[in-house]
Amino acid sequence: MSEKTESTSNPLDMLKWLVVFALLIGLVTANYMFGEYSVLYRALVAVGVGAIALFIAATTEKGSTFLSFAKDSRMEVRKVIWPTRQETNQTTLIVIAATVVVGLILWGLDGIIVRVVGFITGIGA
Repeated sequence: MSEKTESTSNPLDMLKWLVVFALLIGLVTANYMFGEYSVLYRALVAVGVGAIALFIAATTEKGSTFLSFAKDSRMEVRKVIWPTRQETNQTTLIVIAATVVVGLILWGLDGIIVRVVGFITGIGA
């Protein structure tokens, strides 16, 4: 079952994305060119220009879709039941123990295989 997806993109969206990319490229260029100025001032300008670029991007169709996705994701994360500290510690110890056991088994098998191959080929190990 295939559904036709219609591209109902606003023609202004392309212009908005061009403005966003121009702002970001200009920000990188300005940060490079004005390297002798204080990092604080450059950071404040970067945050301001970045916020403006994000605002413009959010007004596009893809931007609003992303914001909707982010809101839905945040609601889903709130529903997650996070493990307690004790459960986390126990699970971590189990994973470490299992890793050590598997590592020792693989180390032993490797040693056996090296000796068998050395015996068959006549190359001393």
